[in-house]
Amino acid sequence: MTTATTAQAPAGKELFGHPRGLWYLCFCEGFERFSYYGMQALLVLYLTQYLLLPGHIENVAGFAQFKAALEGLYGFFDWLFASIGHLFGGPTPLPHSNSLPTPVAVAAAVTGVYSSGVYVTPLLGGFIADRLLGRTATVIIGCLLMVLGHFLMAFDQSFVVAILCLFIGVGCFKGNIASQVGELYAINDLRRGEAYQLFFLGIQIAVIAAPIVTGYLAHSWMPLWHWGFGAAGVGMTIALIVYLSARKNLPPDHRKVVAEARARGVQEKLTARDWAAMAVLVGLLPVLAASALGNQEIFNAYLLWGNDHYNLTVPTLPSWLPFAADISGKTMPTEFLISLDAIVSMATMIGVVAFWRWYGKRRKEPDEIVKIAIGSLIAAVGPLVLAWAAANEVATGQKASLLVGLGFHIFNDIGFAMVFPVGLALYSRAAPKSVGGLFIGVYYLHLALCNFATGKLAGMIETMSGSAFWTMHAGIIAGAGIVLLIAAILFRKVLAPTELDPNEAAVEAAAGAPA
Repeated sequence: MTTATTAQAPAGKELFGHPRGLWYLCFCEGFERFSYYGMQALLVLYLTQYLLLPGHIENVAGFAQFKAALEGLYGFFDWLFASIGHLFGGPTPLPHSNSLPTPVAVAAAVTGVYSSGVYVTPLLGGFIADRLLGRTATVIIGCLLMVLGHFLMAFDQSFVVAILCLFIGVGCFKGNIASQVGELYAINDLRRGEAYQLFFLGIQIAVIAAPIVTGYLAHSWMPLWHWGFGAAGVGMTIALIVYLSARKNLPPDHRKVVAEARARGVQEKLTARDWAAMAVLVGLLPVLAASALGNQEIFNAYLLWGNDHYNLTVPTLPSWLPFAADISGKTMPTEFLISLDAIVSMATMIGVVAFWRWYGKRRKEPDEIVKIAIGSLIAAVGPLVLAWAAANEVATGQKASLLVGLGFHIFNDIGFAMVFPVGLALYSRAAPKSVGGLFIGVYYLHLALCNFATGKLAGMIETMSGSAFWTMHAGIIAGAGIVLLIAAILFRKVLAPTELDPNEAAVEAAAGAPA
């Protein structure tokens, strides 16, 4: 069996202990996430306060058909869930009504489909890259579609086309650029996990910056929504230019490697290990979704609970801190809890990267699957902090302080720093190279599952005590961590291989690529 000793990427100087290509990819992904979170910040408000109003909605080409498709989609799922409930004693499901009766309902539906759909379309982008065009070409097409989509948002008439361009563009871009990060490293290079954490750090910066920049531009002087969308378009244009300039620092496209090997008579085949790896990776999706529940509830039940049970008055801060006098004693909007989480998440990501660098110099780092399990167990402490705060409020009548909230965010974000980006590293390493882009798309499905689950669980906050609600979340997340530890033991050779599969090694050797 051929041992993988070098990265698949072209040889060259490293920067801060990683291939130069990583930093180009981090920059491009940061702007893609700037695009996404900028849209998230503006879309529902733009629709309800501008586009869906009389005088504008009549100008949107194809909107009636677009709305009918949304009504059919939401009506089908309402009927499906009611039918499942009927099997367990619920009422007989009524024929679903394809109706989004108000502009607010339409805006919520459009925003929901956009925010969840971008985690599904990477499946399409991965398939296109793996089977048709190759990763680099697919990423470039994704960039171009996203640039076009953002600039088409400047016109009422092209809204539907703009949304479709963004949908397909994100699908072509997101999974494939993440795959290229993993392909910069040899299969036995544990820097892959840290690389994805640095990759995710760029995302956190975008989470903080995007709503501020796009929101300011959209509302500066007068409601100029198109300025906000234009800013995201400019960002994606910059990302495209940087990506094109980085091609010599990116890994060889696997499609080209396979084509060169085939020309020399070596065929790429899926082996028994490949099939086992794919089965395990798909089977882990519900477990990964469970491990992310606490983090994804930040955008749902956590805001509802925090609005009612936090003392949102900022405590008196030390005078030496910047802006201490301006914010001490002020009441913080509930929505700022999301910004607080983004800031804490960026800090904890840096801390986790630094810790594993320190640890790796003294001991052998654990495999990715073990890191994810550890992260899940740490993340489970976060909801326990909220459960304690809820019980304490019942006992004392005192609302939870923001320091308690800070404790929740610290534990949650330390755990999430070891779950999401390291999960990307795991799927990049364990999936067969021939379907690498597709399986990064598969990985993102766990977020779609998790967001759906949080939507269902969040409704239970009205019928459960706060302590029981958050203890339930902690138990689910910790349970996911335990299952991941068991999976690490049972499937270690499949999930954390240290050598290239002989067939993959033969393909790369025949093509002259480093193996």
